[in-house]
Amino acid sequence: MAQDGTNSSRSTLRQRVYLQLRGAIEQGSLKPGTRLPPSREHAQALGVARNTVLWALERLRVEGFVEARVGDGTYVAHGLAALAPRPGRPGQRVVVIGEAALSARGRRMADTALRWKPPLVPAMPFRIGAPDVAGFPFALWDRLARQASAAVRQAHANYLDPAGLPALREAIAHWLLVSRGLRCEPAQVLVCSGSQQAIDLIGRLLLDVDDEVMVEDPGYPGIRANLAGHGARVRPVPVDAQGLDIAAGAARWPGARMLVVTPTHQFPLGVRMSLPRRLALIDWARAARAWIVEDDYDGEFQYGPHRIPALASLPHAERVLYVGTFSKTLHPGLRLGFIVLPPGLAPAFAAARALTDRHSPGELQAVLARFIGEGHLLRHLRRMRELYPERQALLIEALAQASGGALRLAPSEQGMHLLHEVSGRRNDAAVSARAREVGVFLAPLSAYAIESGRRGWLFGYAGYDAATLREAARRVGPLFAG
Repeated sequence: MAQDGTNSSRSTLRQRVYLQLRGAIEQGSLKPGTRLPPSREHAQALGVARNTVLWALERLRVEGFVEARVGDGTYVAHGLAALAPRPGRPGQRVVVIGEAALSARGRRMADTALRWKPPLVPAMPFRIGAPDVAGFPFALWDRLARQASAAVRQAHANYLDPAGLPALREAIAHWLLVSRGLRCEPAQVLVCSGSQQAIDLIGRLLLDVDDEVMVEDPGYPGIRANLAGHGARVRPVPVDAQGLDIAAGAARWPGARMLVVTPTHQFPLGVRMSLPRRLALIDWARAARAWIVEDDYDGEFQYGPHRIPALASLPHAERVLYVGTFSKTLHPGLRLGFIVLPPGLAPAFAAARALTDRHSPGELQAVLARFIGEGHLLRHLRRMRELYPERQALLIEALAQASGGALRLAPSEQGMHLLHEVSGRRNDAAVSARAREVGVFLAPLSAYAIESGRRGWLFGYAGYDAATLREAARRVGPLFAG
């Protein structure tokens, strides 16, 4: 070992000597009770300064690997036999523990990997659910954060109410009244880390193992995986042009304790639930003493002259839990969402939130409260409500041109993606695989189905500029031509 005079090199050298000695002890080369060479001799043998060896020995002594005996030197500590390699496996230090070691509940949770694989890479066209992150006003957000006084920032750096900052809960309650027609008190709002955590809390607090939960078919796999992870029995209900068919669901699953629905813009089919169906849902929940979870994942993106209010805003909707997120309206990196709860449930949900991750970051909550209260959210959404229909129209035109007219998507007055559904049993997954080969993400409709035989493809457009949409259309258009 050559010596080096810089501080960083000395630090690295000391670490190497320490790791070399510790490794020899752990692997059994230096057995318990072995006397180590005098530090001066050891340093000469390694070609390092004596202080380097002394530093390594002192660290090992503090950690319990060696013990110093006054006037007698340094010895490997007794009682370290458990560190030695197992008989018949010389040098082996790593033991692989598989899923068999998990509890039954742990295995259910691990099984979600088979049911839902969230994307782990940057969005590529036409992946759905991606908002226009480039259009987010980052400079404005940073300015709002800097305007907070030192005292306020210190306050937000402490442990906070797990239900969320009062200012943010009040801002959300006011926003929901104006934007979604939903009247609620700030005390009913629970701030959480997006809609996935909201569903997780709901599953843990309102469901027991083997309880039945009705879900849309086709529908969002992340919801199904979350509920199944808690031991719930996920039951499919068909979706038609009026939304989820509650009459069919109630007849088939009379014991269901909960229903999860996307009534404003059904995912992934894109239909709006009719008013009669909405009222029937509420009647079912009251009669069955069951819960409705309204996932309003992109309810803010309605482009027509008339906007449909939230299901939870209707009369007698006291058994509806409204789940919202800022991942679509602003950007997913915020990791902020919320649940509007019946008043009697709010304390229990706040306590459960505290058990998992205590609370959302205080500074983020404070900035978002100002962002909403000062009208910036409204202005940002207005820009997106102008931009997204333009991108939708461009997508429709580009795909029709690239496919020679074979691929003609129907426009929509809401949402962030379009569906192109095909009849019969066409293998939509095979086409999606070919799209991936040319660098385009094209989600097959079959990936969202449980029993449904519906097939087609989803085209996300909101998060991609004109050039990106045109290029992606040029690549996949030939897959549909002819």
